[in-house]
Amino acid sequence: MVRVLRAAAAQMGPTQKADTREHTLKRMLDMLEEAASRGASLVVFPELAFTTFFPRWLLEGDALDQYFEHGMPNPAVARLFDRARALRVGFYVGYAEMTPDGRRYNCAILVDRDGEILGRYRKVHLPGSVEPRAGARYQQLEKRYFEYGDLGFPAFRAGSAWAHAIMGMMICNDRRWPESWRVLGLQGVELVCIGYNSAAYDPNGGTTEDGALRTFHSTLVTQANAYMNATWAISVAKAGDEDGSGLIGGSCIVDPNGCVVAQAATLTDEVIVADVDLDLCRQGKDKMFNFAAHRRPEQYRVITERAGVIEPAVLDAD
Repeated sequence: MVRVLRAAAAQMGPTQKADTREHTLKRMLDMLEEAASRGASLVVFPELAFTTFFPRWLLEGDALDQYFEHGMPNPAVARLFDRARALRVGFYVGYAEMTPDGRRYNCAILVDRDGEILGRYRKVHLPGSVEPRAGARYQQLEKRYFEYGDLGFPAFRAGSAWAHAIMGMMICNDRRWPESWRVLGLQGVELVCIGYNSAAYDPNGGTTEDGALRTFHSTLVTQANAYMNATWAISVAKAGDEDGSGLIGGSCIVDPNGCVVAQAATLTDEVIVADVDLDLCRQGKDKMFNFAAHRRPEQYRVITERAGVIEPAVLDAD
């Protein structure tokens, strides 16, 4: 059986603080239509796709709550679900989730071609800080606004429309941590969907990183981890100058050999498409990265026993 699906990365240009939800949704619908016209059955949108990247601002009360989705789908985004269902196109999309009991998460969902939610993921590796940095023009306050994800890194088996692919999700900073990928790899993942909003500068105030280097790092971690887990990966940005704060682009589709097969060339709304041959995963999974044959988890205990670094003791001077 041929196991191929055509997938699209729907990179979004910037969403300004003043943009209406209707304006942003129209852009997403236009990209959905383009992807469908090019034969895609899966479209991957970015992290926090419906809004600006609001964790760069110190917000409270209604000014903060307006960015959160109360249930999914909801009336504000129903047109995306309805049109995708009509086109027979599924999608991944990231958003700010408010649960019925008032808990907040940086969330993503995978929606199948029938408009049903196949899986949900909540971001585990939250960057930034709880308290704002004094004197900073832009903040990174994900730790203030979101709880750490509590669902782990689940894999999901798709239906026949997506060739029964084993699929997983990450959000932004998760892609930089090999543990995220390996947990999915140990579930046999064949396609990882990732959305991100990544600063084109060092958000912690350093001066050694610029947009080019950060774009390189984004592509690098996707290529390396796709190879080391023998999986396809679709990594999708919200890019450009968002309320004066730069975001990198570089959205890409990467194969199980770590090769970039499609990459965005702009910092605006852009759709890239590739045919995802899931059987390309077999070489890596059966040979080089045959986990059952070669992994030695008893030697990896330090990974789960501690979070931070403990250095070896300093040797006494002779």
